[in-house]
Amino acid sequence: MEKIQKMISGKSVVIFSNNSCCMSHTIKTLFLDFGVKPAIYELDEIRRGKEIENALAQLGCSPTVPVVFIGGQLVGGANQIMSLHLNRSLLPILKRVGALI
Repeated sequence: MEKIQKMISGKSVVIFSNNSCCMSHTIKTLFLDFGVKPAIYELDEIRRGKEIENALAQLGCSPTVPVVFIGGQLVGGANQIMSLHLNRSLLPILKRVGALI
């Protein structure tokens, strides 16, 4: 838990991802297309990625990737992000945390 807190601290948007996951790719592309520069952690490439994935599971994230934190708060996975996007709530949230101008 503490490791995740350090990874998300001070960053407006953080995405935990796997390169081999198509939904991770979709969510990263969505944020990048908005002009957001998220911190992206590819769990299948970083040291202790499996430990981080297990910690995300303990937070209730299922599946464990993609997982998005905005403004230091857990937002959720692809379903939650796409729901926010479709109901036009995502952009205002991103503006509020300073991820968009």
